[in-house]
Amino acid sequence: MTDPVQLDFFSTDEPAVLNGMYYEKKTNMFVSFVKGQRHFEVTPYQCLGDKAWKEKMMKERAI
Repeated sequence: MTDPVQLDFFSTDEPAVLNGMYYEKKTNMFVSFVKGQRHFEVTPYQCLGDKAWKEKMMKERAI
């Protein structure tokens, strides 16, 4: 019988992919990413978040 093998499900060998809503400085748009792929874009005026949320996203999640 063989010895058991420990699997590492949380290894960080793969590069991190973007998931969620980000603010893209270059285009001045909020961009949604799903599994690293650009899903949709929206201008700050079209975005449904309140002003405080938009400002927080612009500071903390700018790419």
